[in-house]
Amino acid sequence: MTLIKSISGIRGTIGGRPGSNLTPIDIVEFAAAYASHLLDNNKTVVVVIGRDGRLSGPHVQSLVVQTLLMMGVDVIDLGLSTTPTVELMVTHLNASGGIIITASHNPKEWNALKFLNQHGEFIDAKTGEQLLNLAQTRQFNFANVDQIGSRTSPKVNQFEHHISQLLALPTVHPSAIRKVNFTVVVDCINSTGGLLLRPLMERLGCRVILLHDADYGEFSHNPEPLEQNLDALRHAVVAHEAHLGVAVDPDVDRLAFVDEQGNYCGEEYTLVMIADWVLRHQPGSTVSNLSSTKALREITVGHGQKYHAAAVGEVNVVTKMKEVEATIGGEGNGGVIYPELHYGRDAAVGVALLLSALAYHKETLSAYRNRFPNYTIIKNKIQLTPEINVDELLSSLAALHAEQEVDTQDGVKIYFDNGWVHCRKSNTEPIIRIYAESTTSDEAHQLAYRVQIDIDEILK
Repeated sequence: MTLIKSISGIRGTIGGRPGSNLTPIDIVEFAAAYASHLLDNNKTVVVVIGRDGRLSGPHVQSLVVQTLLMMGVDVIDLGLSTTPTVELMVTHLNASGGIIITASHNPKEWNALKFLNQHGEFIDAKTGEQLLNLAQTRQFNFANVDQIGSRTSPKVNQFEHHISQLLALPTVHPSAIRKVNFTVVVDCINSTGGLLLRPLMERLGCRVILLHDADYGEFSHNPEPLEQNLDALRHAVVAHEAHLGVAVDPDVDRLAFVDEQGNYCGEEYTLVMIADWVLRHQPGSTVSNLSSTKALREITVGHGQKYHAAAVGEVNVVTKMKEVEATIGGEGNGGVIYPELHYGRDAAVGVALLLSALAYHKETLSAYRNRFPNYTIIKNKIQLTPEINVDELLSSLAALHAEQEVDTQDGVKIYFDNGWVHCRKSNTEPIIRIYAESTTSDEAHQLAYRVQIDIDEILK
């Protein structure tokens, strides 16, 4: 059982002891700390709240809402929502901030509070540190009876707002998509994906087949949109003779595709395929994190543009994107960030952009995927135990590979002649992630195994 406190929020497993798991006490402390931070700068504070479909969601949301109200904060409660939808609604409703109740790709026993600023973006490191301190010291004051906040529902349909903003983008071509009459299978994993993607697809004239489209949070499989978790989607695409399959995580900010033959396209190539389409119409820089495929760099350079790498984490990618005024960016985990809409990972905009590309090129998804350099990334992990000093471990690993090019801005990334290996401590789980990329799966596994042996020796 685990509790992870970070600059972006609090994430943990439900139940157990306060301070060691995500308990009601921890939830109240962090919600109150967030409210206190907002109240320091504003007399009137309005916070938008939404959640994914996981089992603990209604209970966590009730605690968060009541805490904010007792702090004197007004709440606009979206109920079931998606992460990108909440982000867009914060700015649309001129709110002071937002809280998304979701543990993203983590299994059902996890949940989290993710905090947004008034721009609908994840809070920065400085604000995150302030919240950590406020929660730890409990330096917040609840409101008196005359200052208790109010709870309301939005006057606009949150998903319709999201979709209308998305369809107005110059790089989304609804009329061209409608002419194709796409058949699309969507794996909603029994969370909130169907609430957004079904009406989006219908507006685009697609025949939509939803798998696992209940929203009660009993996930139908491991919620990460990885190949080993998507057998049902792959088979359904073939059985329904669909043009493609779409997989999202529980809060709909990660996206992966399956082609018309039932082949997994790889979450790493979600951003690559979509970035190529965007760069054809909007030249500019691209950004991805250090654990993402180098294929994005190659297609960016092929368009005569500049590529930039950022530390892992959405807030780090967004910071770099703003710094270089990137046209598009994201992460290799299937996260697409398109600033023309908003600075947040958004699976819905990714789907619309890919359908636009396929309609324009008049190609199958498999043919479109084959346009791009083909690399293989393998993703391993080491479970952390209390006696492991991660900083010392990574420092020793960098020293061991001093003869190679080594990047230490986020963990340790080692460049070899035939690929790279990136080792870093996870922001969301008590693990060290080991990612490796090369031209073949065997070579990528060999690189990862080589570094794994080094780590085992260091730990001895």
